[in-house]
Amino acid sequence: MTYPTTRLRRLRATPALRAMRRETTLAASNLVAPLFVCHGSKVRKPVASMPGHFQLSVDELVREGEAIAKDGIGGVILFGIPAAKDAEGREAYDEKGIVPTALRALKKAVPDLILWADVCLCEYTSHGHCGVLNGEKVDNDKTLPLLARASTAYAAAGADLIAPSDMMDGRVAAIRKALDLGGFPDTPIVSYAAKYASAFYGPFREAAESTPQFGDRRGYQMDPANAAEALREVALDLEEGADMVMVKPALPYLDVIRRVKEQFQVPVAAYNVSGEFAMIKAAAQNGWIDGERAALETLVSIRRAGADVILTYFAREIAPLLAKGATA
Repeated sequence: MTYPTTRLRRLRATPALRAMRRETTLAASNLVAPLFVCHGSKVRKPVASMPGHFQLSVDELVREGEAIAKDGIGGVILFGIPAAKDAEGREAYDEKGIVPTALRALKKAVPDLILWADVCLCEYTSHGHCGVLNGEKVDNDKTLPLLARASTAYAAAGADLIAPSDMMDGRVAAIRKALDLGGFPDTPIVSYAAKYASAFYGPFREAAESTPQFGDRRGYQMDPANAAEALREVALDLEEGADMVMVKPALPYLDVIRRVKEQFQVPVAAYNVSGEFAMIKAAAQNGWIDGERAALETLVSIRRAGADVILTYFAREIAPLLAKGATA
């Protein structure tokens, strides 16, 4: 039947009716909060381009982790800022480095909080690229053993999930082998399978101090114009042993999230990245949009596209709203 007999707005008339037929749900447990950890004590250094976010020393990180756990947020993912950088990013795979130290402290203080460990060399290298160099090019194969060492160090320190973000070919297989041989066969790998060379990473690079010192990352991160290639990347990572795959960024690639979910029917994560966060924050601070509603609508759209888990800088401020029944 058609109008006037059929009127879809009848089921939109009240909050209860809208809740009854809502197709997509969003809960704090769907969210993962990114955190930046640095050396020192009582350090809480604001990130100018990301209001409400900080570089945190381990003691402050533990306090943040305790609050995140109380909010019911699904977990945290750690990004380390080393004491010193070098050409091979040695602190990334140092068992006494900043991320293993932070993981041990969090696991002791908040044992039920799910800990993700990002695996990449970019924060740790003096040149800012995601692997070791051969001249001015990243040497894919020489980087793999270092990523594997880092993954094993993080698992030993208490990481519940290992999340390689470097976009080196073959990294999932190398990490899976290292974890299995190292006594961590049950530690899952969440692969940043479709990570694009995006303009939306700028604020993160300020927070993690990881801007490349020359060139860019287009030689190993994906071309924003490509979607079918993302499916090839996902297929390869799953074949190598990935337990969950990720699409990054989220908003410009909702179509990719949907295609990955429909084709592979595996757990899918999406990273609502720093630039996406910063744009909403800047617009809200200028009074141009309702920041809370825009954040909720953004996260619901990512879930609607097919993401099971969303890594987002909105996690801390949105989780209490969700507990009160807030919707987009």
